Amino acid sequence: MWIAAGSLAAWLWLLLGQGFFWRTDIRLPRRGPDGSGPPEPAGWPSVAVVVPARDESAVLPASLPSLLAQDYPGPAEIFLIDDGSSDGTGKLARELAEEYGGLPLTVDSPGEPGPGWTGKLWAVRHGMALATTRIAADRKDDGNHEDDGDRKDDVGVDYLLLTDADIAHEPDSLRELVRAAEANGLDLVSQMARLRVATCWERLIVPAFVYFFAQLYPFRWVNRPRGRTAAAAGGCVLLRREAAERAGIPETIRQSVIDDVALARAVKRSGGRIWLGLADRVDSVRPYPRLGELWRMVSRSAYTQLRHHPLLLLMTVAGLALVYLVPPAAVVAGVLTERPALLAPGAAAWALMAGSYIPMLRYYRQTLWLAPLLPLTAFLYLLMTVDSAVRHHLGQGAAWKGRTYARPSAAP
Repeated sequence: MWIAAGSLAAWLWLLLGQGFFWRTDIRLPRRGPDGSGPPEPAGWPSVAVVVPARDESAVLPASLPSLLAQDYPGPAEIFLIDDGSSDGTGKLARELAEEYGGLPLTVDSPGEPGPGWTGKLWAVRHGMALATTRIAADRKDDGNHEDDGDRKDDVGVDYLLLTDADIAHEPDSLRELVRAAEANGLDLVSQMARLRVATCWERLIVPAFVYFFAQLYPFRWVNRPRGRTAAAAGGCVLLRREAAERAGIPETIRQSVIDDVALARAVKRSGGRIWLGLADRVDSVRPYPRLGELWRMVSRSAYTQLRHHPLLLLMTVAGLALVYLVPPAAVVAGVLTERPALLAPGAAAWALMAGSYIPMLRYYRQTLWLAPLLPLTAFLYLLMTVDSAVRHHLGQGAAWKGRTYARPSAAP
């Protein structure tokens, strides 16, 4: 009875005291037909779109054309960094650029990651350096640098759009990201791309993935200028170049497996303003049709999120059990033993849990009948987290696309 009451109390606190994480109204404001919304900047800054890609030939045809087709009024180029692909990713990217046209595309490869670097961040580093050099040269060749005011000729790029190879953007995506950053003085603008939800397993697990992320990093707390909470969604991050330099990006986070959160923390620690919200016009096209693929997606970094600490793992398992598993267990036990004192708090906690999940299900356009199944989904996430810890202690680390990353060493 007391455990069920504790679960109910936990849900009351989560709903009211955890940044209203369950709401889905934190979205990027768009300029309306009547001119409402963020104003357009006086001059559109230059943007380098950096796309790290490793064995992405299956998703590039659905994502890269959307970047090439960006309707952006200022200078913009795409730099796809082929991170040692074995499936012809780089060749396919060039073929798509020839077929669709649009923004200029450069495909390059950085070689094998340097010591202490994850593959993705090594590719991002190469892309950032390449973009700065290329856009600076283009400005000088075009003779437009005289109109740039106080900008230095060798600066090259004003913003970096870091986006994954599986992310598709609507044609105005880049324009709206830059507009929001310029209008609000933001150093980092990130949107949580709408993940694909098509199969039964995706319907059960994917909306909950975003729900749990928002519970851990409430968007309202992230967006407070002086708040301590920092997070970003790695699939779509617009980063001001000056903020990247000030925060030492990507060198200061070179070992990070959860690089998007590490990036946001570094920017915020260095005095930058960040914003994170849900996307309406940015989508992931990567399929996760089977449970095994979703399992690997979560388990590869779950224990890293807990800083590889066994005590934090135990606390997380206990917390997930109290918050998500106790309510249905209390309901079943209360019915079987005919104890209303056990049934009532369990049913109330379960109802609050399901009700808090409904906005996310609506965002993903899913049936609301999935809401009462959240305890089952949470149990699967609990098992994935434990599996992540077991794999780490077996020496398998965070594995992704043929690479395994051990626990990062202490920063120098």
